[in-house]
Amino acid sequence: MKYLVLLYDGMADTPVPALGGKTPMQCAQKPVFDQLGRDSEVGMVRTVAPGQKPGSDVANLSVLGYDPARCYTGRSPLEAASIGVPMGERDLTLRCNLVTLSRDEPFEDKILLDYAGGEIATDEAREVVAAVQAAFGDGEFTYYTGVQYRHCLLWHGAKDKLPALGELTPPHDIIGRRVGDYLPKGEAAAPLLAMMRRSYALLNTPGAKANCIWLWGEGTRPALPSFEEKTGLRGSIVSAVDLLKGIGILAGMRTPEVPGATGWLDTNYEGKARQAIEEFEAGQDFVYLHFEATDEAGHRGDAGEKILGIELIDQRVLPIVLEYLEAQDDYALAFLPDHPTPLAVRTHTSDPVPYMLYRKSWRGSGRGVACVCEETAKGTGLYCESGADLMERFLER
Repeated sequence: MKYLVLLYDGMADTPVPALGGKTPMQCAQKPVFDQLGRDSEVGMVRTVAPGQKPGSDVANLSVLGYDPARCYTGRSPLEAASIGVPMGERDLTLRCNLVTLSRDEPFEDKILLDYAGGEIATDEAREVVAAVQAAFGDGEFTYYTGVQYRHCLLWHGAKDKLPALGELTPPHDIIGRRVGDYLPKGEAAAPLLAMMRRSYALLNTPGAKANCIWLWGEGTRPALPSFEEKTGLRGSIVSAVDLLKGIGILAGMRTPEVPGATGWLDTNYEGKARQAIEEFEAGQDFVYLHFEATDEAGHRGDAGEKILGIELIDQRVLPIVLEYLEAQDDYALAFLPDHPTPLAVRTHTSDPVPYMLYRKSWRGSGRGVACVCEETAKGTGLYCESGADLMERFLER
C-alpha cells in the first residue's frame, strides 16, 4: 500500500468578489483533481485547534497526525533542524526573514513592503546573511542561512528569556503596514530590536532587494515522536521549505533535496513528482508532497497566481504520480491545504479546510463530488475535529 499526501499550502479561501464570488479552488481548472473527487470522501477538517496560532508549523504537524499542544515548541526550531543549526537544550532560535521596508521615513514609520525580500534568491541571500553575521554575530548570536528569504538566528543560552520576549509578529501578517506598531516590545527583546534597526542601516544600499531583517517565530528545541514508530510506516517529506524538512528530520522521516525546487510558482513540479516516486521505489510507504506557491499567492493577495498554483500541480504533478500509482496493487491519496490563506486578509486563518481522501478501490464508486472546493466539502456534512483524526482515517488498513 502506498500513501501519498498532496499538501497545497494555504489553498483554502473565502469567496472573492473579483472572482465573481467564487474561491480559487472553484475557479481553478483542475480536471485530474476533480475526477478523483467524484469517487472520494470529501469533507472538512480543523487543522488548527482553538487557541493555537494558524501557522504552517502547527497546521502541518496536525495534518501529519501530531498533536501540536504536546509537541510544538515554536516555528524556528523546526526550520533550524533542516538548516543544521546545532541547537542546545538552553538555546533559543528565531526565524530571520529578509524583508523590504520603505526607504524615506524614520524607522518606526517605515512600511513593510515585502516579507520575502523581493523574492531574493538563496545565493544572494547567503551574502546578505553573511554580512549580518559579520556585523552582529558573537558569542551570544549566530545567524544561519536557509532558503531564499527564510533564515535562522541562534540565541545561545537564551531559553529562560522566552517568557519575557513578548509577542513577535510574523512579517507576512503586516504587509503594507507601519512597522513601528509591530516591532518587538518585550522586556527581553531589546537586543533583537537593536539588531533589526541596525540591519536596515547595514543593508539599505542602492538596488538592494532586501534591506532589513525581521526576527520572529521564537522557540526551543523540540522532540517529535518517530513517524514510523507512531504509524508503522516509513515516511518521506518532499518540500522546498525548511519548515517541512525540519519536521521530517525531527520525526525521523526522509527529506530529499530536489534540484530546482522553490517555494514559488517556478518550482520544479516534475522533479518533485519524480522524487515522490523515487521515495516509494526506495521502500517508503508514505510520502508527503508539499507545495508552497498557493500560500505565497495568498499572502500577496494575487488571485491569478493562487489559481495557477492549483492548476500547475494538476497539469505537471498528478499525471506523473498517478501513472506510477496505478501500476501498484493499492494506493491512497489525500489532497488538502494545511490552513486557509484568504486573499481578502493576506494571512493565515484557523478556519477548517476542505479535504479529499481517495483509494484505488473506490474508482467508479461515485461517492464524491463533481468539483472539490470549500462549498462542496462543507455540503457533504463530513467533518474531522483534528488533523490527527483525518490521518487516522487516511491510514485505515
